[in-house]
Amino acid sequence: MAFSNEEEIYQEHILDHYDSPYHRGHCPHPTHVDEGDNPLCGDVVRIELRVDGEGKVEEAWFTGDGCCISQAAASMLVESIEGKPAEEVQRFSAEDMLKLFGVRLTPNRQKCCLLSWRVLQTALAAPAQGGDGDPATHEDSNG
Repeated sequence: MAFSNEEEIYQEHILDHYDSPYHRGHCPHPTHVDEGDNPLCGDVVRIELRVDGEGKVEEAWFTGDGCCISQAAASMLVESIEGKPAEEVQRFSAEDMLKLFGVRLTPNRQKCCLLSWRVLQTALAAPAQGGDGDPATHEDSNG
């Protein structure tokens, strides 16, 4: 059955991002930072971006704790936005995020998937504290 093979491929892709995440850690010299959580389940995601003077996302990093869905979604998201203009990233919708993730989710699990998208949108509007780009300014809140 094609559907089950497709589901297996998506599940393997999700597990790959969870086990070997893309840019998990702190961004050197971030220009935009935000962190958010899902109080219902305890997932936490922090997004750190370096946006250049032309408005392009040069680097995107994440840290956090939570379920496989929230952490894999964050990895997929930061990988997909690097190199794109911030304006384009701002137009990336919740529906786009669910399509990127690829697996149909229940409404409660959609919240896990959309956490990193929500944090990304607010990070784009949140220049790093002090504007110095020093990641040490931001590490205390995440341990």
